Amino acid sequence: MALNFYNSAIPAQLKLTFGSNKCHQNVKNLVSRVGVPSISCSPDESLQKGNWVKLICGASFEDVADIRNLSLVYTLAGVDCIDCAADASVVSAVNEGIEAARVIVPLRRPWVMVSVNDDEDLHFRKAEFDPDNCPLDCPRPCENVCPASAILFEKEKSIAEVSYRTNQTGEQKGGVITERCYGCGRCFPVCPYNKIGMVTYVRDTAATAELLRRDDVDAVEIHTSARQTKPFRELWDGLGDSITYLRLVAVSLPNIGDETVSSMNSMYSIMQPRLSCFNLWQLDGRPMSGDIGQGATRQSIEFAVHLASAKYRPPGFLQLAGGTNAHTVDGLKRKGLFQTCEPKQKHSIIGGIAYGGYARKITGRILSSLQPQHGFACIEDYPHHLLEALGEAIALVGSVGDNSSVQSQVHTCKLATVVHLGTQLRIAVQYEILQLPSSSIQNS
Repeated sequence: MALNFYNSAIPAQLKLTFGSNKCHQNVKNLVSRVGVPSISCSPDESLQKGNWVKLICGASFEDVADIRNLSLVYTLAGVDCIDCAADASVVSAVNEGIEAARVIVPLRRPWVMVSVNDDEDLHFRKAEFDPDNCPLDCPRPCENVCPASAILFEKEKSIAEVSYRTNQTGEQKGGVITERCYGCGRCFPVCPYNKIGMVTYVRDTAATAELLRRDDVDAVEIHTSARQTKPFRELWDGLGDSITYLRLVAVSLPNIGDETVSSMNSMYSIMQPRLSCFNLWQLDGRPMSGDIGQGATRQSIEFAVHLASAKYRPPGFLQLAGGTNAHTVDGLKRKGLFQTCEPKQKHSIIGGIAYGGYARKITGRILSSLQPQHGFACIEDYPHHLLEALGEAIALVGSVGDNSSVQSQVHTCKLATVVHLGTQLRIAVQYEILQLPSSSIQNS
């Protein structure tokens, strides 16, 4: 389980002086100690070994400031892929975070994936309401349940939308902050006055095709209900030759029982004539719920068990998503599916795991603590925050890889003789923070 390294006693205003590279050196030390696999392992090799880890920023999450810093942290943690909204500014923010991470540590670049939908889908919607219509005595349960801090009842400065890479500030009208809402739907049922509505949308196919032709986009993920092939075919045909620019095509689908394999075969037959890269099936168990609790991952594991035993399923790697969290790996191990190869096959039955809400949750409190104090902030400029967020991310990402190197390297460094990965990382992070000299920190 990922541990919480954040120490509220550490002043949020501490900032790295650019005259010193001590923070970056300490990040390098931490990455070296835990043996991040992306130093030597390519994304396609990770898929074959069952070590693949994907960060899901969110198909509708468009807060470019958070996305940039999330991408930096999880690139350093060793993810193989970063999945984001099919929006040009979001893609640029992801790539900026990746390159900032690679300046600190020379890791291989994770693949960048954009998500689209062929029809209405839970991942492609936004909540909306007018706060002026809310009764003054409303207890505002929507504000409390929102995992993205996307609801405001007062006019506040909108950091993400206006000030990213500018010197401007803006006013955000109360209600739903559109760029932060990713459509989880938790606010809908809790509103005591039924004031919250929902807006669904379908990504523009032509605009998506243009994105796929960019040099800094490597993959596409198509979200589908799997119950109808017509909208899937229309989207696939609309993407045209942009598919040939990619390293990976993924299809995200829910478990529809006995019809699942048949639907997968139908979609594969549509893709196959123009499929010239790897393909992957994302098994979407319980969408956007990994941050809720341990039980949220059960549906994704059940889905994996179902498909692992299914005959005649089409070619392609299998990857879990939807409810995945710190308990997913243990669940796969109990079912004998973690990094297990099929008979006569050289690759793992389950290629890997995608983490969304849970991955954002464990680092989000650290990242969001920067914004109220500093407006848009690059996390690498704040050494304590970076090391703490990275410790959380590595504990999650590292659980999917081989952690034997963590134990030997931590022992060699005489930090402690410990077994649990989270304990090792806590000690490693605290050790690196202690190495930050006072000369490297100033009050902002």
